[in-house]
Amino acid sequence: MIVGSLAVTLQIPSSHSLKEKRMVVKSLLTRARQDFHVAVAEVGDTERWQIAELGFAAVSETAHQVDAILRTVLEFIERSRPDLPILAADFDSFAPNS
Repeated sequence: MIVGSLAVTLQIPSSHSLKEKRMVVKSLLTRARQDFHVAVAEVGDTERWQIAELGFAAVSETAHQVDAILRTVLEFIERSRPDLPILAADFDSFAPNS
């Protein structure tokens, strides 16, 4: 079993309040959860209304499968929300001890 994570930092330039930010974040997280079957959460900068730190996690049999799933999530964000610049995207994976 391989566990993979993707941490994404987004800029939300059109946001003028935490309410606006949360609408954008909730929409992205819901779509990623439904479309790609990954675990999702807002993991940082929860009080800054123009920055969002999002975390995605996937579990699969091989590192290649986990990498493909998480790269597809990142491509989805880039494609569906070109108005949200990606400031950082970090991938990680590991095989937990049995």
